[in-house]
Amino acid sequence: MFLKARNPHEIVLAVPVAPPDALRRFQPLCDHVACLLAPEYFAAIGQFYQDFEQVEDAEVVRLLREFRPARPGTRSRPVDIDQAARRERD
Repeated sequence: MFLKARNPHEIVLAVPVAPPDALRRFQPLCDHVACLLAPEYFAAIGQFYQDFEQVEDAEVVRLLREFRPARPGTRSRPVDIDQAARRERD
């Protein structure tokens, strides 16, 4: 697995909602898994959000570049994508 090969201190999967089968598949790959809601009926992620607008690829690339580690081997910092997106809109 890509992340394990980079020798992280730990791998944490934290999501607000996920299908139960996806959580079962990822559980063995992670040190910790946090999920607020794992409903049996899960058609699409958008069904659990009041506003689930699409994010353009260019915006994702910009955010990833903005928050990547300064140089190889340095630890990255946690990223609050929602907060970064709000700053961009304001």
